[in-house]
Amino acid sequence: MDMGTIFAFIFGLFLLYIIGILLVIPIKLIIKLIANGIIGGVFLLLFNLIGGLIGLNLVINPLTAVITGFLGIPGIILLLIVQNIL
Repeated sequence: MDMGTIFAFIFGLFLLYIIGILLVIPIKLIIKLIANGIIGGVFLLLFNLIGGLIGLNLVINPLTAVITGFLGIPGIILLLIVQNIL
């Protein structure tokens, strides 16, 4: 075999590796976003159950769930402030 063929084969394998890495990273990000959204929805549900006793509630939709999933308790406080300002 020619050295040029061997280098082309190695370069092709390297390109496949790079493309594979670039495709896996967005999938991990999407899975993390979905998991954080579910956790945020659970937090909002618990907040609405407890906050309903004192008159506080937040709407549960995908945007508020993702905000709460990313930020946690500060996200709930942020949503309460935004709700009261608007």
